[in-house]
Amino acid sequence: MSSCPALPEGFDFTDPDVYAQRVPVPEFAQLRRTAPVWWNAQPRGVAGFDDEGYWVVTRHADVKEVSTHPDVYSSNVNTAIIRFADHMQREQIDIQKLIMLNMDPPEHTRVRSIVQRGFTPRAVRALKSALRDRAHRIVERARAAGSGDFVTDIAVELPLQAIAELIGVPQEDRTRIFDWSNKMVAYDDPEYAITQEIGTQSAAELISYAMSMAEERKKCPAQDIVSRLVAAEGEGNLSSDEFGFFVILLAVAGNETTRNAISHGMHAFLTHPEQWELYKRERPATAAEEIVRWATPIISFQRTTTQDTELGGVRIKAGERVGLFYSSANNDPEVFDNPGTFDITRDPNPHLGFGGGGPHFCLGKSLAVLEIDLIFQALADLLPDIRLEGPPPRRLRSAWINGIKELRVVYS
Repeated sequence: MSSCPALPEGFDFTDPDVYAQRVPVPEFAQLRRTAPVWWNAQPRGVAGFDDEGYWVVTRHADVKEVSTHPDVYSSNVNTAIIRFADHMQREQIDIQKLIMLNMDPPEHTRVRSIVQRGFTPRAVRALKSALRDRAHRIVERARAAGSGDFVTDIAVELPLQAIAELIGVPQEDRTRIFDWSNKMVAYDDPEYAITQEIGTQSAAELISYAMSMAEERKKCPAQDIVSRLVAAEGEGNLSSDEFGFFVILLAVAGNETTRNAISHGMHAFLTHPEQWELYKRERPATAAEEIVRWATPIISFQRTTTQDTELGGVRIKAGERVGLFYSSANNDPEVFDNPGTFDITRDPNPHLGFGGGGPHFCLGKSLAVLEIDLIFQALADLLPDIRLEGPPPRRLRSAWINGIKELRVVYS
């Protein structure tokens, strides 16, 4: 195996300008063949970190190895976010350690064990009827419009409503949650003119809103998930600020990821019409998992080594950052037959779109799969002749979210 991939000088796998155009699938393939654990040099400070780069981990097996050893590969030291804005201050990075995504055991174990109460099979099943009705209403409204942007008309709505239903946000407040969520992740995209400061302010407003919800439930518990998380006498509970940071995680990890899976999934169906015909005819239960593999809404997260270690035959020093590139792992031909083929009957499908296992495996996987299934069922029922219109999808400029900003379609 060569250790000299023929990449352009200065190529950076977290460069948001790259992802504004495409996911670098050919470059990932080259690394998997030649240097599956590869040092990506960066100018000091360009990603918000005072170092000179990070390791790119591209193979499915190695991503799983890192994910399942939190004692060696920490989410807490530098957080799981692989690239911040280049003027990000260290104290702004450190405050994000209060989010469960950026914790290590044992603190992560404590918080996750409480939060899991909201994602039991029973809790998710309880949402199904309301979300099915909501999915049909969303699609019916789009059908009445005749044509439009699939992202804003359809993809954004159900994930937002699912989270709002889960934690009991009143209908009149839900657009505010959506607005804050958008601003928190769009700071790399100049079209939105969202500065890091606006993103930080939006996060603060969402945390404040959620903390107020928590305080109200502590005083007056209701039959809802917030009460179960913050007012659970004798079985451990979240403080109001912990609940606030949990809602931040939901707004990004739950809302943004599922929305982009739905957008990428629709584009995949419309560019693979035989798969759309198959879906409409047979509705295979395997479709949602293939949509997530194909979309891989989170391009990458990172870990930081707590000790000298070895990965894929490469020595890594303590304190170095390690990037887990799920977009590459989900196209690893050692694991997937014909990974470049969109196949909604793919089974088994051990993709890492919900993480590589270990303590940070996505808590909301069953809810996300339910949402994807419900929205495509509604689309197949009500908009069987949906088709692309106009320019190619416009992509989000982001180092870690594989986002679609606009997808123009004709609904009927």
